[in-house]
Amino acid sequence: MGLEFYITRAASWSNNEGSEISPDEWLAHVASDPELKLDPRNGKYYALWLGESAYDEPWLNWFRGNVSTKWPDTALYRKMLSIALALGAHVQDDDGTVYTRNTDWSFDPGPRRG
Repeated sequence: MGLEFYITRAASWSNNEGSEISPDEWLAHVASDPELKLDPRNGKYYALWLGESAYDEPWLNWFRGNVSTKWPDTALYRKMLSIALALGAHVQDDDGTVYTRNTDWSFDPGPRRG
C-alpha cells in the first residue's frame, strides 16, 4: 500500500470520463521527452524517469486515462508537475488533493539503495 499520485485532467482522478489522457498522448509525450524511457517489462505504458531521484528506477504508468506513480520523491513529483503542464493536466493524490507548486510536496525516502 502506498500513496499514489496522478497526472489527470479530471476534477477527480477516479472519475475522469471525458477528461482522459489518451494512451497515444502518453506514448507521444514519452517519445518526445529525453528524460523518459519506456520499460515494457512492466507493461506497454510503463516508463522510467532518467532524472536524479532517490529511487533506483523512478516510474510512471498510464492506466485508464491517468498517469500515476506511488510515493514520488520530491524530484519525481516536480517532474510530474512539468509533465502535467505539457499534457494540460494537474497532479492529484489518492485523496483528491491537487498539487500545483514545486513546494507543495516533499518526500525523501531515505538513502538510495542498490
